[in-house]
Amino acid sequence: MDWLWWVGAAIALGIVEIIVLDVVVLMLIGGALAGAVAAALGAPVWVQVVVACATSALLVVTLRPWVLRTLRKRVSLAETNAAAQVGRRAVVVAEVSEAGGRIKLVGEVWTARLDDDGLPGSPVLAVGTEVEVVRIDGATAVVAPVGAASTT
Repeated sequence: MDWLWWVGAAIALGIVEIIVLDVVVLMLIGGALAGAVAAALGAPVWVQVVVACATSALLVVTLRPWVLRTLRKRVSLAETNAAAQVGRRAVVVAEVSEAGGRIKLVGEVWTARLDDDGLPGSPVLAVGTEVEVVRIDGATAVVAPVGAASTT
């Protein structure tokens, strides 16, 4: 009947895994199930505990890194919100200089300023000029003329 305690522990750990979503707890479930197998085979309690701990440790060291790598490959880490705008092209709708201006980016009008890196003097981009978003600074798109976009 000791094996029922181990299965109960595995179920409780399963609930904890669902709540915290940590792969370590999943490995502890494997250890609890190994303890249940040892108990079902008639091993003394101290052997059950050693089997459970050794199995958990072995799973954490060997299986956990592989599980994490596999999960990370499946999860798409696409940029969202303002960070997704970097590298996109836009059109100037109000003259843009280092001091400011406006661009139309993906159907929305954004406050913009000219990227001051690598451009001689203080140029002003005329209405209709195509620009590329170099970075987002707060709520302002920092832009450069297409072909002169820096990679900062």
